[in-house]
Amino acid sequence: MKSKDIAIVGILLAIGAILRYFLAMLHTPLTPNMIIAFYCLAIILIRPKVYEALGIGIVSGILSMIISGSIFPYANLISEPLGALVCFAFYAVFRGRFIGAEAVTTFIVTLVSGFSFAAIAIIFVAPMIISKYATIGGFAIIFVPIVLITALFNAIIVQILYIPSNRVLMRGNE
Repeated sequence: MKSKDIAIVGILLAIGAILRYFLAMLHTPLTPNMIIAFYCLAIILIRPKVYEALGIGIVSGILSMIISGSIFPYANLISEPLGALVCFAFYAVFRGRFIGAEAVTTFIVTLVSGFSFAAIAIIFVAPMIISKYATIGGFAIIFVPIVLITALFNAIIVQILYIPSNRVLMRGNE
Protein backbone atom coordinates (compact mmCIF):
# COMPACT_ATOMS: atom_id res chain seq x y z
CA MET A 1 0.00 0.00 0.00
CA LYS A 2 1.36 3.43 -0.92
CA SER A 3 1.89 6.06 1.76
CA LYS A 4 -0.91 8.12 0.17
CA ASP A 5 -3.28 5.16 0.63
CA ILE A 6 -2.20 4.70 4.25
CA ALA A 7 -2.88 8.40 4.88
CA ILE A 8 -6.35 8.09 3.32
CA VAL A 9 -7.17 5.05 5.47
CA GLY A 10 -5.86 6.77 8.58
CA ILE A 11 -7.86 9.93 7.97
CA LEU A 12 -11.06 8.02 7.23
CA LEU A 13 -10.69 5.77 10.28
CA ALA A 14 -9.97 8.81 12.45
CA ILE A 15 -13.11 10.54 11.17
CA GLY A 16 -15.16 7.39 11.82
CA ALA A 17 -13.72 6.99 15.32
CA ILE A 18 -14.34 10.64 16.23
CA LEU A 19 -17.92 10.47 14.97
CA ARG A 20 -18.54 7.21 16.84
CA TYR A 21 -17.07 8.66 20.02
CA PHE A 22 -19.28 11.74 19.89
CA LEU A 23 -22.37 9.73 19.01
CA ALA A 24 -21.66 7.38 21.93
CA MET A 25 -21.50 10.39 24.28
CA LEU A 26 -25.13 11.18 23.43
CA HIS A 27 -26.22 7.98 25.24
CA THR A 28 -29.00 7.25 22.77
CA PRO A 29 -30.42 3.75 22.37
CA LEU A 30 -29.09 3.72 18.80
CA THR A 31 -25.40 4.54 18.45
CA PRO A 32 -24.39 3.89 14.85
CA ASN A 33 -20.92 2.52 14.25
CA MET A 34 -19.47 5.13 11.92
CA ILE A 35 -16.17 3.26 11.88
CA ILE A 36 -17.83 0.63 9.66
CA ALA A 37 -18.95 3.25 7.16
CA PHE A 38 -15.52 4.84 7.00
CA TYR A 39 -13.50 1.61 6.70
CA CYS A 40 -15.86 0.58 3.92
CA LEU A 41 -15.25 3.90 2.19
CA ALA A 42 -11.49 3.44 2.62
CA ILE A 43 -11.54 -0.07 1.15
CA ILE A 44 -13.81 1.00 -1.71
CA LEU A 45 -11.65 4.01 -2.56
CA ILE A 46 -8.18 2.50 -2.39
CA ARG A 47 -9.00 -1.12 -3.33
CA PRO A 48 -6.30 -2.73 -1.18
CA LYS A 49 -4.99 -6.27 -1.35
CA VAL A 50 -6.86 -8.78 0.80
CA TYR A 51 -4.29 -8.80 3.62
CA GLU A 52 -4.30 -4.98 3.61
CA ALA A 53 -8.11 -5.01 3.91
CA LEU A 54 -7.73 -7.41 6.83
CA GLY A 55 -5.26 -4.97 8.44
CA ILE A 56 -7.78 -2.16 8.01
CA GLY A 57 -10.36 -4.39 9.70
CA ILE A 58 -8.05 -5.18 12.60
CA VAL A 59 -7.31 -1.49 13.22
CA SER A 60 -11.04 -0.77 12.95
CA GLY A 61 -11.78 -3.53 15.45
CA ILE A 62 -9.30 -2.08 17.93
CA LEU A 63 -10.76 1.41 17.54
CA SER A 64 -14.31 0.09 17.90
CA MET A 65 -13.37 -1.92 20.97
CA ILE A 66 -11.76 1.07 22.66
CA ILE A 67 -14.69 3.41 21.97
CA SER A 68 -17.45 0.84 22.43
CA GLY A 69 -19.98 1.04 25.20
CA SER A 70 -21.36 -2.35 24.22
CA ILE A 71 -21.97 -5.39 26.34
CA PHE A 72 -18.87 -7.21 24.98
CA PRO A 73 -16.47 -4.80 23.23
CA TYR A 74 -13.91 -7.53 22.43
CA ALA A 75 -16.31 -8.93 19.82
CA ASN A 76 -15.24 -6.00 17.63
CA LEU A 77 -11.86 -7.69 17.23
CA ILE A 78 -13.59 -10.35 15.16
CA SER A 79 -16.61 -8.56 13.68
CA GLU A 80 -14.68 -5.64 12.13
CA PRO A 81 -11.95 -7.69 10.39
CA LEU A 82 -14.71 -9.97 9.11
CA GLY A 83 -16.60 -6.93 7.85
CA ALA A 84 -13.48 -5.59 6.12
CA LEU A 85 -12.95 -8.91 4.33
CA VAL A 86 -16.60 -8.97 3.26
CA CYS A 87 -16.23 -5.41 1.98
CA PHE A 88 -13.15 -6.39 -0.01
CA ALA A 89 -14.89 -9.42 -1.54
CA PHE A 90 -18.31 -7.94 -2.26
CA TYR A 91 -17.00 -4.69 -3.72
CA ALA A 92 -14.68 -6.67 -5.98
CA VAL A 93 -17.79 -8.45 -7.32
CA PHE A 94 -20.17 -5.43 -7.42
CA ARG A 95 -17.76 -2.71 -8.62
CA GLY A 96 -18.81 -1.31 -11.97
CA ARG A 97 -21.76 -3.69 -12.34
CA PHE A 98 -24.47 -1.31 -11.15
CA ILE A 99 -25.03 2.15 -9.74
CA GLY A 100 -24.97 2.11 -5.97
CA ALA A 101 -22.51 -0.77 -5.60
CA GLU A 102 -20.83 1.18 -2.79
CA ALA A 103 -24.09 1.50 -0.83
CA VAL A 104 -25.06 -2.15 -1.33
CA THR A 105 -21.60 -3.32 -0.28
CA THR A 106 -21.67 -1.14 2.84
CA PHE A 107 -25.18 -2.30 3.74
CA ILE A 108 -24.10 -5.96 3.53
CA VAL A 109 -20.89 -5.29 5.46
CA THR A 110 -22.77 -3.57 8.27
CA LEU A 111 -25.16 -6.52 8.52
CA VAL A 112 -22.27 -9.00 8.63
CA SER A 113 -20.36 -6.96 11.19
CA GLY A 114 -23.40 -6.27 13.37
CA PHE A 115 -24.81 -9.77 13.37
CA SER A 116 -21.42 -11.41 13.87
CA PHE A 117 -20.86 -9.02 16.78
CA ALA A 118 -24.20 -10.09 18.28
CA ALA A 119 -23.45 -13.79 17.80
CA ILE A 120 -20.06 -13.46 19.48
CA ALA A 121 -21.55 -11.45 22.33
CA ILE A 122 -24.28 -14.05 22.85
CA ILE A 123 -21.69 -16.84 22.98
CA PHE A 124 -19.40 -15.10 25.46
CA VAL A 125 -21.74 -13.10 27.68
CA ALA A 126 -25.13 -14.82 27.43
CA PRO A 127 -25.75 -14.65 31.21
CA MET A 128 -25.17 -10.89 31.18
CA ILE A 129 -27.47 -10.48 28.16
CA ILE A 130 -30.20 -12.54 29.83
CA SER A 131 -29.90 -10.49 33.04
CA LYS A 132 -30.41 -7.30 31.02
CA TYR A 133 -32.94 -8.42 28.38
CA ALA A 134 -34.70 -11.37 30.10
CA THR A 135 -34.12 -13.65 27.08
CA ILE A 136 -31.81 -13.94 24.10
CA GLY A 137 -34.91 -13.36 21.95
CA GLY A 138 -35.49 -10.07 23.75
CA PHE A 139 -31.93 -9.08 22.94
CA ALA A 140 -32.50 -9.99 19.28
CA ILE A 141 -35.73 -7.98 19.12
CA ILE A 142 -33.80 -4.91 20.27
CA PHE A 143 -30.59 -5.60 18.34
CA VAL A 144 -31.90 -6.54 14.86
CA PRO A 145 -33.60 -3.19 14.15
CA ILE A 146 -30.51 -1.34 15.39
CA VAL A 147 -28.29 -3.25 12.96
CA LEU A 148 -30.74 -2.74 10.09
CA ILE A 149 -31.07 1.01 10.72
CA THR A 150 -27.30 1.37 11.10
CA ALA A 151 -26.76 -0.58 7.85
CA LEU A 152 -29.12 1.73 5.99
CA PHE A 153 -27.53 4.83 7.52
CA ASN A 154 -23.98 3.61 6.71
CA ALA A 155 -24.97 2.75 3.13
CA ILE A 156 -26.38 6.23 2.56
CA ILE A 157 -23.35 7.94 4.11
CA VAL A 158 -20.86 5.94 2.03
CA GLN A 159 -22.77 6.48 -1.20
CA ILE A 160 -22.98 10.24 -0.56
CA LEU A 161 -19.28 10.50 0.33
CA TYR A 162 -18.02 8.17 -2.40
CA ILE A 163 -18.59 10.48 -5.37
CA PRO A 164 -16.69 13.55 -4.10
CA SER A 165 -14.02 11.41 -2.43
CA ASN A 166 -13.40 9.43 -5.61
CA ARG A 167 -13.20 12.63 -7.67
CA VAL A 168 -10.59 14.08 -5.30
CA LEU A 169 -8.52 10.89 -5.46
CA MET A 170 -8.79 10.73 -9.26
CA ARG A 171 -7.51 14.33 -9.53
CA GLY A 172 -4.43 13.33 -7.59
CA ASN A 173 -3.74 10.56 -10.11
CA GLU A 174 -3.92 12.81 -13.17
